[in-house]
Amino acid sequence: MSHIPISNTIPTKQTDGNGKANISPDKLDPKVSRVLPEVKPGYLKPLIPDAAPEKPEKWQDVMQDIERVIMPGVTHWHSPKLHAYFPTANSYPAIVADMLSGAIACIGFTWIASPACTQLEVVMMDWLGKMLELPAEFLACSGGKGGGVIQGTASGSTLVALLGAKAKKLKEVKELHPEWDEHTILGKLAGYCSDQAHSSVERAGLLGGVKLGSVQSENHRMRGAALEKAIEQDVAEGRIPFYAVVTLGTTNSCAFDYLDECGPVGNKHNLWIHLDAAYAGSAFICMEYRHPMKGIEMADSFNFNPHKWMRVNFDCSAMWLKDPSWVVNAFNADPLYLYPKHDMQGSAPDYRHWQIPLGRRFRALKLWFVLRLYGVENLQAHIRRHCNFAKQFGDLCVAHSRFEPAAEINMGLVCFRLTDTLVVQEIIGRK
Repeated sequence: MSHIPISNTIPTKQTDGNGKANISPDKLDPKVSRVLPEVKPGYLKPLIPDAAPEKPEKWQDVMQDIERVIMPGVTHWHSPKLHAYFPTANSYPAIVADMLSGAIACIGFTWIASPACTQLEVVMMDWLGKMLELPAEFLACSGGKGGGVIQGTASGSTLVALLGAKAKKLKEVKELHPEWDEHTILGKLAGYCSDQAHSSVERAGLLGGVKLGSVQSENHRMRGAALEKAIEQDVAEGRIPFYAVVTLGTTNSCAFDYLDECGPVGNKHNLWIHLDAAYAGSAFICMEYRHPMKGIEMADSFNFNPHKWMRVNFDCSAMWLKDPSWVVNAFNADPLYLYPKHDMQGSAPDYRHWQIPLGRRFRALKLWFVLRLYGVENLQAHIRRHCNFAKQFGDLCVAHSRFEPAAEINMGLVCFRLTDTLVVQEIIGRK
C-alpha cells in the first residue's frame, strides 16, 4: 500500500441527515499531489486564530481547514516518490485498529488498568517472535524469564536496554567492590557501537550518563576483532565494559554488523548485547533473509520496528528481553495511586516497568489486526516484493554508465552515486 485513500464515515451531530460525514480522498492521494510541501517555517500560525473558540464550530468548517491549513504543510510519506527516509508502514487493518484503540481509550500501565491491553501484547509479541524464529528464551510462552514489549520507537528500546545493562553491571561491580560508591562505578562504565550505528545509540549514552565508544567499521560493518580491541583498550585504562549495540541493517547503508563475531566477544567480557534491527528486522520473517541473525542466541535484547515495513502504522516498535527483571528493577516505582495490585501479580507483566513513560496505548490491537487480516504469507510476499524491486533498481544502476552502487544492496535499500565527479560538483555548487 503506497498511500492512504480515505473514505471513512465519522458520526457527528453536525453532519448530514444520516449522521455521517464523508472525507474525500482526492486531495489526500499522494500519487496525484506534490510530495514535499512548499510552505516555510511559521506558515501555519497566521492561518488560525490566536486562541481556541469559546463556542463549538461546525464540522464542515473544521474539515475545510484540513485542506486550507494542514494539507499544504504535509509531507506525503506514503507517496511512491518519497525517497528521503526508510518507509513508514500503513494498512487499512492497522488504521481501523488504531481507531478502535482510540475509542477504547485505555491507558495500560498496569494489568488491572486494562487486562486485554496487557495480555494481547504478551501474545502478539510471542506470535511475532515465532515468525522471526527467535530463541525460546525471548518468548513469554517458553515459561522462562523472557518476553516481549511494544515500545514507541527503536530509540526508546536502545535506551531501555542500556539502562537495564547499566543496572545489571552496577549490581555486579558492587558485589565485587563493596567499597566503591555508585558514582565511581558509573564513571567507569563503557559501552560500544559501530561508527555506522544510528544517532539514537549515541543519544542513549548521553541520556544514560555513560560513555559509548564508536568502533571503526569495515565496509560499514562492525567486526568482532575491532570490538575486542576497543574493549581491551578500555579495560587497560581502568574502564568497565557493560553494553554493546550490534546493528542489523544500518540507517546509512543497511549494513549488518557481524553478530556471529561480536556476540562471542560480548559474552566473553560479560557485556549486555542489544540488537538494533529497526528497519531490516521485518525481513527476518522470511527465512532467506535471516542469515544476519546468526548468533542471536548470544544477545540479551532484540528490537525491530514493524511500523517501518510490516504494514503496521507508527508507533509500534517490538522489543524482546531475555531477562526483563533488570529493566523492571531499574524502573520500578510503586506509588499508592497505582494500587491495588491484581490477585495474580507476577503472572502477567505490568508494562510500565518495561518502558520510560508510565502511560501506554493499546498498540497490540493493530498488530493483531494486521497479522490476522494479512497472514504471514502475505507479509512475507510484501517484503520479498520490495527486496526484488531493490535488486531490479540496483541492476539498472550497474548497467547505466552514469551511476554506480555506493554500497552493497541489502533488503529494500539501494545506495548509488553519480560516476561523473564534475556533475556532482556542479550539483553541489547549485546549492
